[in-house]
Amino acid sequence: MADVFMPQLGETVADGTVTKWFKNVGDAVTRGEPLFEVSTDKVDTEIPAQADGVMGEIIVPEGATVDVGTKLAIIIGAGDDVAPVAAAATVAVSPASASVSAPALVAADASEKLSPVVRRLLAENGLVASDVAGTGPGGRVTKDDVLAAVAATSRVAESKAGASVAQLSPVVRRLLGEVGLDASDVTGTGPDGRITRRDVELAASSRTPRSTREGDEVVAFTKIRKLTAEHMVRSKATSAHTLMVKEIDFEAVERVRRSLGADFKAREGFSLTYLPFIANATMVALREFPHLSASVGNDELIVHHTLNLAIAVDLDAEGLVVPVVKRADTLNVSEMARTIRDLATRARSKSLGFDDMSGGTFTITNPGPYGTLITGAVINQPQVAILSTDGVTRKPVVVTGADGSEAIAIHSVGLVALTFDHRAVDGAYAARFLSRLAQLLQETDWAARL
Repeated sequence: MADVFMPQLGETVADGTVTKWFKNVGDAVTRGEPLFEVSTDKVDTEIPAQADGVMGEIIVPEGATVDVGTKLAIIIGAGDDVAPVAAAATVAVSPASASVSAPALVAADASEKLSPVVRRLLAENGLVASDVAGTGPGGRVTKDDVLAAVAATSRVAESKAGASVAQLSPVVRRLLGEVGLDASDVTGTGPDGRITRRDVELAASSRTPRSTREGDEVVAFTKIRKLTAEHMVRSKATSAHTLMVKEIDFEAVERVRRSLGADFKAREGFSLTYLPFIANATMVALREFPHLSASVGNDELIVHHTLNLAIAVDLDAEGLVVPVVKRADTLNVSEMARTIRDLATRARSKSLGFDDMSGGTFTITNPGPYGTLITGAVINQPQVAILSTDGVTRKPVVVTGADGSEAIAIHSVGLVALTFDHRAVDGAYAARFLSRLAQLLQETDWAARL
């Protein structure tokens, strides 16, 4: 028997909406085929089945939004004992399945009579159909039956007086913090007066708006803005953030952009920027300094030798997504530019898939097009480093000739800023990485790598 859970679709995604089930209860399921479709603020994607068998139960109906890790369904494998599930009257399976016992079929018949609203209410309040006396036609459980059962078992007064924090689920604790409520502000309708997610959402929606000063505008955080904020705060609380900055002479890159940029744009349909050059050089440098492509475990450093480059993409000031260039060290500059462009375009049209958002080992954020000087970026957990590529400008520099003579020239110069986790590496290691990155960008034959 295999449980189906809501997957983590991106580092800052906390929940998702089941938009479509491709299988009904009793249908045969083959590992790898699309099982259901999920929509989040960042991704709309199909999720494949992780096991062979028969769809035994769909717990979360289409249209429901649940937290990451929530059990969505159960797949029954050949030879599985389905009696415990049947006894709970929560599995609905087809008589066509030879492995399903008669008690399971009885339970299936009862479960199929439940409306989506009743299913949701039962799940939210930790109940199963057998806990509720049905008053509908043929003994069917109605919405009012569930609400009556909840009222009969809850102790609303105790919850209103102040529920114990220890009794709150992690989801409820997070929601209370997000909406600025205390447990005593919420009436619990779950068993024994327990506060459910729905209780918090109702309490938050019924609050009187906060008072503001004249001329103030209250702009509510979008879901993606809240998730981004959570991720950033958690990162700052987790890693020992340290910033190191290096000036880079980009003239070798600029010469290639000037000489080959027009042909590149005519061929690819977009401009050749500094970012793919920096990304390419970063991958070479990470091969020599692998402890920056890593994550921190339990008193250990987990070094990721498969280099997957995450690129931060701004969604018109609503928040960030960080799609991933897989095996980025195998790409030349043109391939890197093409892949980054594709990921950014699909991120802004909300058409990234699950695989596009997972597996990053090192991140680059690129505020440089806006002329920034130095950006101390926040590490993208669970990684240990992030590189910011800031603005490049034309400025006077000292150039040393082959004979040791010096002259003043106008070059394209900018700063790159590395934020690293001091738990993972020390400053000297990070400094050597930046020195090698500068050397690569300044001395590589970029025309050959394009």
